[in-house]
Amino acid sequence: MQTEFCLVLLFLLFLHNTEALGPVGVKTGTFLSPPFYLKPGQVANKYYFDIPFPKGHIALKSFNGEIIDECKNPVPLHKTYLHHWVVDRYYGFKDSAPGDESKIIPVRNSGLCKDTLGQYFGLGSETRKTDTWVPDPYGIVVGNPEDVPAGYEERWLLNVHAIDTQGVTDRLGCTECRCGLYNVTIDEDGDAILPNYTGGLLCCYDKTQCKMREGFESVTRKLFIKYTVEWVDWEPHIVPVKIYILDITDSGTNSSQSCKVEYDVKECNSKERANGDCVDTKITRLVIPRDGDIIYGVAHQHSGGAGSALYGLDGRLLCASIPSYGEGKDAGNEANYIVGMSTCYPKPGSVKIADGETLTLISNYSSNQMHTGVMNLFYILVAEHEQLPPAPPKI
Repeated sequence: MQTEFCLVLLFLLFLHNTEALGPVGVKTGTFLSPPFYLKPGQVANKYYFDIPFPKGHIALKSFNGEIIDECKNPVPLHKTYLHHWVVDRYYGFKDSAPGDESKIIPVRNSGLCKDTLGQYFGLGSETRKTDTWVPDPYGIVVGNPEDVPAGYEERWLLNVHAIDTQGVTDRLGCTECRCGLYNVTIDEDGDAILPNYTGGLLCCYDKTQCKMREGFESVTRKLFIKYTVEWVDWEPHIVPVKIYILDITDSGTNSSQSCKVEYDVKECNSKERANGDCVDTKITRLVIPRDGDIIYGVAHQHSGGAGSALYGLDGRLLCASIPSYGEGKDAGNEANYIVGMSTCYPKPGSVKIADGETLTLISNYSSNQMHTGVMNLFYILVAEHEQLPPAPPKI
């Protein structure tokens, strides 16, 4: 009876996957991913091609998601940890299957990482309480038919990486993908994991299993990503913005290996602990390719994160993003998890970056204990300044 009731609720949610008009012409669509299944301690790292998404020449205003169960209930992080979800844009050949990668043309964001972090949207445990709204008159413009190659159509890809931590021996260790807890020596491609790699994405790929408490009952659950998109139809007055994703591990060399995405935090020593200096600070400097106005900024960090900041060449603060931690058990307020990141909404035109300016990105993590596989990404939306044609030569 419980399962039948849940199926009815999901059917009603599918019926809700239609456009709804919000304020000033804003349309809203709520959608479900295909289901994925998890048992205690297990990892799901799924890729869903050609997901339901608004069509046409539009300006995206917001995208957010969360894990729900088959009864539409939000799932708290202490049951299923949402390591990350990302949404990629691509062109798929019209007559090809959704996942036929031989006929896919990726449409990446504007940088800066060359071969990684190509997504348009992406968050993790902080997803429920992090604002993703793009303020007026700006928008992330997609769906322009003039940009689509002949024979292709615009499509969207969802990747969700979730870890069921019910009954595990070390909940934090499982969410940080510590290799010893997953008992793996090879990655998902079959390559050997180096001995000095203690934890991270290489050790918690799809269907891997984290160490469990003996005797814990194993029940497989059916889960979904519920995601909500807000957009407006394209109008000439909309100012397009570019998505830049900055990575604290970026070496700035513009090579395929420059962005490692994750890194480890060592536990502070006794002297640092006695002085109250158990903060790990990582700094990198990156060159922004085009000038423009920053109209939005937010960081992505994992448990232990203490905030991130972006500075201009002259030392001016461009944006600081600070995590908020939960204090209870309910979804959206889970104790010891990051449940939200603060965002920056500068007054339009007030935060400018120059063409080729070197920016400084800083990441702070608590080092009261070791952390593996942590991230510090910084998303900024930039309204690029109009590029004027060169002046005609003087006669």
